[in-house]
Amino acid sequence: MTAIKDIMHTSPVIPVMVINRLEHAVPLAHALVEGGLKVLEITLRTPVALEAIKRIKAEVPDAIVGAGTVINQETLKQAVDAGSEFLVSPGVTDNLIDAALKSGVPILPGVISPSEVMRLLEKGISEMKFFPAEAAGGIPMLKSIGGPLPQVTFCPTGGVSPKNAAEYLALKNVACVGGSWMAPADLVDAEDWTEITRRAKEASALSA
Repeated sequence: MTAIKDIMHTSPVIPVMVINRLEHAVPLAHALVEGGLKVLEITLRTPVALEAIKRIKAEVPDAIVGAGTVINQETLKQAVDAGSEFLVSPGVTDNLIDAALKSGVPILPGVISPSEVMRLLEKGISEMKFFPAEAAGGIPMLKSIGGPLPQVTFCPTGGVSPKNAAEYLALKNVACVGGSWMAPADLVDAEDWTEITRRAKEASALSA
């Protein structure tokens, strides 16, 4: 199992994918991987998300496929059973984190405060998702947290866009960012895989 730290350093941007139609899963994954974004987060917000993870795992061998919106032990088990190579949660609870550590599948848990960061450090976790990034104070907040807690590395997600992604990636305590601008719903619905690949190439050229 690849460590979450290595996954975070694979690509500067992790696409956050909402898949509404199962037939879009594989071509969308191919388009993003072709553009240089190998780490894919499939959010568990749609009925087809788990099957989408299975299909991408089977048919897009270069992709590192993870599950997002993992919020409790039930969704964690479903994500692991589907073959997720990593897990992403919007927040933290002791039950969720303990179950994730027990599963052996790396998790990127969401935090917005120093207290949450310290709780995770006590459990041996030093890689975290900063979510919702812009709403929670954005770049100034990450700089402030980095002062007393320099051992933590973040993936800011939520409000990150082409306009501010490079600024986030320039921070010492940021390894990558998460976002959906490479594959917005209108492009996916239109099956415009060429434009999605073009956006992915632009995103993969950003440097952390």
